Parts: sequence; structure tokens; C-alpha cells
Amino acid sequence: MRWLRTFGEVVRSGLTIEETRLEPLLALRTAAGVAIVIGLALWLVSPAYAASAALGAYSAGGATFQRTWRPRKVIALGAGAGLALSTFVGYLAAGRLVTFLPLLAVWAFAAGMAWALGSTAGIVAATTVGSMLVTITLPTSVGRALEHAGVIALGGVAQAVLILLFPVRRWGAHRDALADALAAVADHARRLRHDPTAPFEPEPLMTARDAAAVTPSQARTRPPVLHGPRGLAERILPVIAALADPDVGAPAEGPGRDRARELLDAAAGVLDAAARTVRRGTPAEVPAGTSEVLHVDEEHEVLEGPARQAAERLVELLGEVVEIAGSGGARDKAPTPQGPASAQYMVRPTMFRLLPVVVRAVRPELRRDSPVFRHAVRLAAVATLGYLIASRLPLDHGYWAPIASVMVLRPDFHRTYARAVARLAGTLAGVALATGTVRALGPDAHVFGALAVVSVALSYTLVRTGYAYSQCFTAAYVVFLLGMGGQAWGQTVPERVVLTLIGGALAMLAYVVFPAWETPRLPGRLGDWLAANGRYAAAVLRSYAEPTREHRADMRRALLASREARAAWQEAYDQARQEPVRPRGLTSREAEEAEEALKGFDRAAMVMESHVPQGDSRFAPEAERLAEALEADTAQAAVDVREHRNPDWGRVEEALHAWEGAAGDRSPVLRRGAELQKRALEDLATAVSRTPLERDVGSAREEQRVRAAVAAEDDRSGPGHRGG
Repeated sequence: MRWLRTFGEVVRSGLTIEETRLEPLLALRTAAGVAIVIGLALWLVSPAYAASAALGAYSAGGATFQRTWRPRKVIALGAGAGLALSTFVGYLAAGRLVTFLPLLAVWAFAAGMAWALGSTAGIVAATTVGSMLVTITLPTSVGRALEHAGVIALGGVAQAVLILLFPVRRWGAHRDALADALAAVADHARRLRHDPTAPFEPEPLMTARDAAAVTPSQARTRPPVLHGPRGLAERILPVIAALADPDVGAPAEGPGRDRARELLDAAAGVLDAAARTVRRGTPAEVPAGTSEVLHVDEEHEVLEGPARQAAERLVELLGEVVEIAGSGGARDKAPTPQGPASAQYMVRPTMFRLLPVVVRAVRPELRRDSPVFRHAVRLAAVATLGYLIASRLPLDHGYWAPIASVMVLRPDFHRTYARAVARLAGTLAGVALATGTVRALGPDAHVFGALAVVSVALSYTLVRTGYAYSQCFTAAYVVFLLGMGGQAWGQTVPERVVLTLIGGALAMLAYVVFPAWETPRLPGRLGDWLAANGRYAAAVLRSYAEPTREHRADMRRALLASREARAAWQEAYDQARQEPVRPRGLTSREAEEAEEALKGFDRAAMVMESHVPQGDSRFAPEAERLAEALEADTAQAAVDVREHRNPDWGRVEEALHAWEGAAGDRSPVLRRGAELQKRALEDLATAVSRTPLERDVGSAREEQRVRAAVAAEDDRSGPGHRGG
């Protein structure tokens, strides 16, 4: 993939309308917060204070639209406080470049490192850099700077008060995350009916787990229906995989396969009903005839052996799901978490106890090859360089250039370039719209204030449909806001367009000069996923060898680590496919084949997990040796993949060969699962192993394949095809 083609994809991505559910009530409430502070400031003080108040209310309101599991009012208060602090500190250093530029660089670097805490923290921190650049031009003394900082913080307080007084879908994001997880397992059950070895993408379950972590105050008010269904979905997932698998579950054809399809279809219907209950908080109707399907007849049941065990376990779990679907989240029917009171929920630290969490998250990213660190360096560089360039231009609002750079930059290539294109397109459309409106209505501070509020409402409404469309009304909002403060629209409009273009160009150039490409990191990400999968598979085997509570806890931790490694690989692979650099060490075809092999390996471990014996079951000592061999071989293979060597599975082969001479297999699922894992490891070795000659010509072959794909797509988009 080359720069020209990549840039074409960037333009399409930046201007694409994302199909998502709009939230007009949230947008209306947040716009009301902006309207209140603007109206009060215009009535009681002056347009300059109204501009500061509008900045605080707008930025704090925008922060509440970011995806976060903390209460929105806390996010609004935190954003308002950060904006106020950056404004006041920036004013203290303003006036001389020798003091302001170092402060700006340090503040921007810290804002970039905030991405180590997540996208919400990174985006909110970037807005504080913008606040520092804008509002230092408004005060004329330290006292006035304190007043402006207080007014900005008041904007955040206003948003928090409105959230408290007029809640819209309280716990809505948490409900959606859990409902999406249940719906994902339901969809997987339906796909297993037609493809018994279909892989499952664990991202919805990971998101639901993240949403399940709450603070002590949140735990006291969390709806009961949010307590138990996630655990049920986690337990159902390996059971339906084991039931559908033709190697260890239902037979490939015949009455047994038909029975498995019936059970899978019933499971999907029940899980969808539970998802509707969780999302809406009301009882949902379970599909008719489900109770008849979910009945295992002792005499006439066609499933046998491990398949029958999986069916019985599935029926037991679905019985609990049916209760959830019928309860509608009623307190007396909601499932109660098991374990001691201190373990009834996953604890999320409060805002006042975040410092150790921040330190633990940021410290590993303080290295040169970290994408977060490189993003922080780029952010500091473009903020200071943009400010220097703008200060030398004969323009009154030079801070727009560094603001555009700061708000466009992201830790990855594709989002940075797509947002730069989207911001320029949105700015052009927004200033054109605002210009025509201003010329038609004439100068009037109160009219401009009202138009600014309308623009804010539309910006919030479209915030999740695409950055370009939200930015269009954000640009109009800024023009109206400056017009309210007495700035002539004929001066502000051309300046904003030119400076936005400069800022976007700086951001794009910064990524070229100091990139953080994911393509060279793919072998390392693949190795991390392989090692994590090996630890998970070994933990499952140890639970067979000695089914204790400690081994079950180890298995759960290893599963979560495997999912995190898989998500990291998937994110890196998706970014690498959008980068204009050549593959290094791992071509696209090799990456795809290796990914399929590891998915098969992970699936085999999940199927084995569904039949892990209980604590009072007989031990399977032959599994311990295989666990040690598997963990050792995958750990070494992870190193080999990173260093572009061919992996070897000698220890695993020896363990399986020794197993063949053991006196009887206690679990056919265990034995068959081990064979499936060995097959998946062989597929992985085939995918990544190359001879020295293949290593030399691998890049050339990949280049030819990409060129052929580009030519084929160009042919499909030719005049004949476009004409239908």
C-alpha cells in the first residue's frame, strides 16, 4: 500500500458517515448547559466572560460524550477543573516566549502521555492544551485570569448539575455494553449452527468486563440486572463451542447434529431476550417452544458422551438466563453475586485514588518505541512549533493553528490523517455556513449567542456520526462565539480556514517525521498473543491434572490475559493494514494465516475448558506434562516469531507421544483437544516459517500481490462498472 492510495482511503474514512444511534436528549441537555452559562455571562458580566464560560461548558460537555464508565458528572467536573487550571497557569507564563513555550511543551507532552490511561483521558487532556492557547489572550491581569479560570470551571459545574438534575439513561452505557456481550454470544450460537468451528471475537465480553468495574458509590446504585448476566455469558460461551464441535461434541451429521442445532438456536433466542431485558430494563418475551427444546430427556436424548454433558450444562445455564429475561431486572429476582461482600463487584478506583493507577499506566510507556510516548513528543512539538509559526503571522487568532494540530493528532497514523482531512472539510463547511448566516442577520451579540447554542446542539448530536460533520457545527460555533465577542466575521473566517490548514498540515507532517508504525511490530504482537495463548492452554490442562480452586483462578487470569493479547494484536494488525509502509518480517498473507491458526488454538483450549472436571473428580496426571511442554514451547516460539526464526514444537510432540502409552485416557475431550491444539500449532509454524530464499523474496512477493489487488480494484471501479 503506497502513500497515494493510502491517502485516498484516508479521505474516504474522514468523510464517511458512521451509522450509529443518535442521542438527541443528551445533546439537548449538554447544549442547555452551554446556553445557561452564555446567557448568564452576557446578562451579568460581558461578552468576553461569556466566551470563557462557553469554552468551559462546551469542552466539559464534549468530554461527557467520550466512552467512559465513570459517572458523566464526574467527567464534566474533571474536565472543567483541568480547563480552568490550564488557563490560569498558561496566563502566568504568557507574555514571554521563554516562559510560555516550555510550559506549553511540557503541558502538551503530559496531555499526550494521558493516552496511556485511555482515549477519554487523552482527548480531555488535549482540550486543556487548546484552552491554554485560547484563553490566555482574554485576561489582562492575574486577578482577571483567576476570574476567567473560575468562569471556565463554572461551565463544567453547570454541566454536572444538569446531569444530576436531568439524568438521561442512567447506566445506559453499562447496559449497552452488557447487552452487546449477550447479543454477541447469541450471534455466535447462531453461527455455530452452520459453521461448528466458527471463531468468537471476545471484544464485547472484554468491554462488558471493563464496564462491570465500579466504584463503591456506583456499586450501591447499580441496577440488579447488571450483576450476573456477564458471568453467565462467559460460562455459556465454551459450552456452546463444545456442543457444536464435531470432534468433541455433537456428530457432524444425523439426529445428534440436528439436536445440537435446536439447542444452539434456543440458546440464541434466550440470550437475545436477556439482552433486550438488560438494555431496556423491562421483561422480555422468551421465544415460544424454548422450554420444550431445553429439556434433556433421560430416555430419548440422542446426544451421548461429552455432547450430552455439554447439552445438560447448557440447559442448566440457560435456565438462569430465562429468569433474567423474565424478571426485567426486578430486585427480588436479579441474580446475586457469589462470594464475600468484598468480592461482589470489581473495584474501580475513585477519582481521588487514581494517582497510583496513573503512575502504573504511564511508567511502562516512557520508552522511545512506545506509541504513546511518540504521540506525546509529536504533540509537544506541533503545539510549540504551531504557536511559534502563528505568532509570526499577521493574524489575530494564530492560536487556531496549534489547536488544530493538537485536536487532530492521535497515536496512530490513520486516525491522525483522517481527522486532519475531516477537520479541514468540516471547518470549510462550517465557516461558510456561519458566514452566510452572519451576513444575513447582521451583528448582534444576543443573536450570535443563540446561534452558538444551536450550533453546539447540532455538534453534540452529530458527534458520533463522523468527525467532519460534528466539526462543521463546531466551526460555526466558534465563528458565532467570536462574533458575540465583537470580532468581525470578515476577519475571523479566512483566518480560521488558513490556520486550520496549517495546523492540520503540521500534524500530518509530524507523524511522517516521527512515526509510530505498527507494521514492524506485528511479529512482536503475534509472539505476545502466542505466549499468552500458551499460558491459557497450560492453565486449562493443569485444571485437568489437578482440579483445584487455585488452578481455576489461574485459568481465568490466563484467559483474560489471552484476550488482551488478542485484542492488542487485532488493533495492531488493523492499523498496519492502513499504513503506507512495506511489511517487515510478516507479510499480510502470513499474518492472516497465523491469526487463523491461533484462533483455532484458542478455540481448542476453550472447548477443553467447558469440560474441566470439578474439585471432587479424578486427577488426570498425564495433562501436567503436556501443560509444561506446551507452555515452554509456546514461550520459546514467541521469541522465535519475534526474531524471525522458525518455531519448533519438540516438547509438545514428546509429551503427546508419551501420553499415547499411558494407561487409558480419563477424558476424551482432553485428548482430542490436545490433538486440535497440536494441529493449530503446526498450522502456525507453516504460516510463519520460511526458508532463507523465501525471506529474501518475501517482500517482493508481497509487493506484487498488493499491486495486483490494486489493479483489480481499479478495474472494478472503471467506467463500465460505475455505469452498472
